[in-house]
Amino acid sequence: MNDLKKDQSRAPIAEAMETHAYKRTVAFDVPGHKQGKGNPMLRDFLGDKCLRYDVNSRKDLDNLCHPSGVILEAEELAAEAFHAGHAFFMLNGTTSAVQTMVLSVARANEKIILPRNVHRSVIYALILTGAIPVYVNPDVHPKYGIPLGMKLSNVEKAILENPDAKAIFVNNPTYYGICSNLKGIVDLAHKHGMQVCVDEAHGTHFYFKSGLPISAMDAGADMAAVSMHKTGGSLTQSSILLIKDKKRLGEIRQFINLTQTTSGSYLLLSSLDITRKFLALQGEQVFEQVLRLTKYAREEISSIEGYYAFDEDMVNHDSVFALDPTKLTIHTRGIGLAGTEIYDILRDEYDIQVELGDLGNILAIIGIGDSKAQIERLISALQDIKDSYETDDKSMIPFDYINPVVKVSPQTAYYSKMSPVLITEALNKISGESIMVYPPGIPIIAPGEEITQVAIDYILYAKEVGSFLTGIEDTNIEYINVLEV
Repeated sequence: MNDLKKDQSRAPIAEAMETHAYKRTVAFDVPGHKQGKGNPMLRDFLGDKCLRYDVNSRKDLDNLCHPSGVILEAEELAAEAFHAGHAFFMLNGTTSAVQTMVLSVARANEKIILPRNVHRSVIYALILTGAIPVYVNPDVHPKYGIPLGMKLSNVEKAILENPDAKAIFVNNPTYYGICSNLKGIVDLAHKHGMQVCVDEAHGTHFYFKSGLPISAMDAGADMAAVSMHKTGGSLTQSSILLIKDKKRLGEIRQFINLTQTTSGSYLLLSSLDITRKFLALQGEQVFEQVLRLTKYAREEISSIEGYYAFDEDMVNHDSVFALDPTKLTIHTRGIGLAGTEIYDILRDEYDIQVELGDLGNILAIIGIGDSKAQIERLISALQDIKDSYETDDKSMIPFDYINPVVKVSPQTAYYSKMSPVLITEALNKISGESIMVYPPGIPIIAPGEEITQVAIDYILYAKEVGSFLTGIEDTNIEYINVLEV
């Protein structure tokens, strides 16, 4: 890690808010609850201090849309902590950071190279900008059924076949902790004059703990979207957009302001500020504890016959270039249950909430606030579930990644004339909307893609085993809007 030069013990936004809270300011501005005085029910629920800090942009608190005071100072401190040229505080979640990246690198009808297993925010950004996706299809693990990283050889092939592409978009790490050869991809892209944008939603800790896979900024990427709230510990919906070249600050801020709220929450802003301070000062120690807990959980769970917690033996230095060791992904088909089934049992019978369950795995996020006692409770529950529910059906549906057949751009499809048809009767039609299992929010079908039999089968199977399907207009997941041709 780089030596920090700025005073990382500062938290400029939080400090300004504390000072401001004790002024005798008469508030004739929004929010209407007037620091809680006007809404006692809300004050009783959230607490007096929380509402006292829920204020509007004021002279001494700066303005998120065009910061020049404490917000700018806090962003500069974050930039140094994340080894970036600049760090923008994002309050519309990482979705708005992803949208900003895509909007800034590819205009209408320009190409962007990306893996198909991107978050839905990327697909929605393509709808906004009108860019044309060029997909690099990832391998799927033959046993565990998850999409893997981007092979460097496949990225090179896509670049050579599409030399006019403007940028490459990379998920790193993926939801499951799979890392691509990020430095290799960045070097290759830059050699061909293309920018690199990284969805680093699950990689906050890469910047604050030595020995973890390389971060986007250290790999030389042009931009990265980081969900501070996921593994960093800030409040939900608060994220950071990193850029390598500080000279692009004004340009990128303009793109941010296309989608970012003009009513920035100071609760979210201060949580980013304080969390950056905390991680800059204590990140090495706290993530060392996370590593210890995850290692213990991985070893104990893998010792239970029928379970397997993803480990370093998955690394092949290609489609799995590296693995995030803080992620606890557990393959469950060895006891005959889908991850979605174990997800529900853990929640309903053991009061344990994991991050996701898919067709073959569950993902448990172990973070800076977890303890060994909590880990042992999860281990014990998984043993109980095996003892009580194990079946002989060890097979798994043989697909988890749908090769896309792009017929028209996502934007063209989204704004085309559409009509609903039964999903079971949609074969070979062109989808006008997305459908996905959430989490992780990777579309099975995106706007502009041909609906294949594999996709239909996957949707029906995911629905049968209780996956949460979303994205399409029909909440009963029976009809899908297709283009009228």
